[in-house]
Amino acid sequence: MSFYTYDLHVHSCLSPCADNDNTPNNLAGMATLNNIQIMALTDHNSCRNCPAFFEAAKRYGIIPIPGMELTTSEDIHVVCLFPELADALAFNDEVDSRRIRYPNDKEIFGDQLILDGNDELIGEEPDFLTNATTISYDEAPEIVAKYNGVCYPAHIDRQANGVVSILGTLPEEPDFPAVELHFAKNIDGYTKEFGLQDKLVLVSSDAHYLTDLREENESLEIPDEPYSSALVRHNLIKIIKGEKL
Repeated sequence: MSFYTYDLHVHSCLSPCADNDNTPNNLAGMATLNNIQIMALTDHNSCRNCPAFFEAAKRYGIIPIPGMELTTSEDIHVVCLFPELADALAFNDEVDSRRIRYPNDKEIFGDQLILDGNDELIGEEPDFLTNATTISYDEAPEIVAKYNGVCYPAHIDRQANGVVSILGTLPEEPDFPAVELHFAKNIDGYTKEFGLQDKLVLVSSDAHYLTDLREENESLEIPDEPYSSALVRHNLIKIIKGEKL
């Protein structure tokens, strides 16, 4: 068992609202500079930069988590994490079939760049990624579970696209095993107000710029023997799910 610092909500240059400097290699490099040992790439409604991020993470010695920040039909953001890259890419295909498509206006929203493991451009997503899908907040856990993943409401302590700001509360159903806060200082207040005592409370940056990554990060104790990056990743997903290890 070891403690690992983490940031489980980070955007790359594939997200239209993120800076083009947020390449897979730059993110992995900044993770090492900020002593982030586990990082999840969670672009808006897409996992297409996760393969490149896995290559970059191996190069820099951090543990990568493939993920997505799903926008539900209610316009609520939900973090979705997966134990394997193949799981995330299969989920990506399902989300693709549930997206409401219209062309991305790069002048207004920004680029949506797909890169390889060397940060070379290999494509661009033509349709705007950040808008709502047809997947509801209630549906999300079951769909994510089909691909061995786990999901939970993102940044519930923020106004933009947080479940509390949109619905006015944190519904009892679906019973997510975890929630995300943007600010660690809000843990006590939100735990008391919304009864989070039985949930895992995670704190992540939702970084859209390299400078959004934090020098001070939360940590989790994760079984890691015999050590491998894959073992830590799988055990982290199990911990978030509330499964026994």
